[in-house]
Amino acid sequence: MNNSIKIFIADDHPIVRDGLISILETQEDFVIVGQAGNGGEAISKIKNTAADVLICDLEMPQKDGLEVIQDLQKIKPELPIIVFTVYDTDERIVSAIQSGAKGYLLKGASHQEIFHAIREAHKGGSILQPIVATKFIQKMNQQEDALSQREKEVLQEIANGKKNKEIGQVLFISERTVKFHISSILSKLNANNRTDAVQIAIKQGIITI
Repeated sequence: MNNSIKIFIADDHPIVRDGLISILETQEDFVIVGQAGNGGEAISKIKNTAADVLICDLEMPQKDGLEVIQDLQKIKPELPIIVFTVYDTDERIVSAIQSGAKGYLLKGASHQEIFHAIREAHKGGSILQPIVATKFIQKMNQQEDALSQREKEVLQEIANGKKNKEIGQVLFISERTVKFHISSILSKLNANNRTDAVQIAIKQGIITI
């Protein structure tokens, strides 16, 4: 079809990819143009694929979904990305949307919700499931400039020169969780990178060295 929507799927579970493909192929205006099982593969393939919409999981090897979104904002900023995940925490929702995702769907979404999200994203719109939208709004209504205690702890460890893996070991959290905290910190402090965030935090008295 001339008006078909070309879709790329990135998810590390083959059964999820196969299930999505089976569902999406029931729609005459959807065409699957590629798939990837990890974030690195997704970036590599999408560079050379004429996709109209990317459906992307958050938890993937090599590069997680958040890194994929951020990289594609530099490589293909016009490509709408829909997050398709089991994670419904405020931090992940906000991080994904602030990084550039146009949609955020939980893996329990109905077929119609998925179809609608793809068509809306293709038209340039954004779509969030009601439960996701509620959490996003509640989070954004909070004081955005107030770092959580955990974010302050992460930032302090960054100032101490520790890398993500080391921070995770010290705070007993996963490296991926550290990455999400850092993304939130950069957003709240309007910082360009980790070094910038530390300098801003020191000036504001949030952390000490």
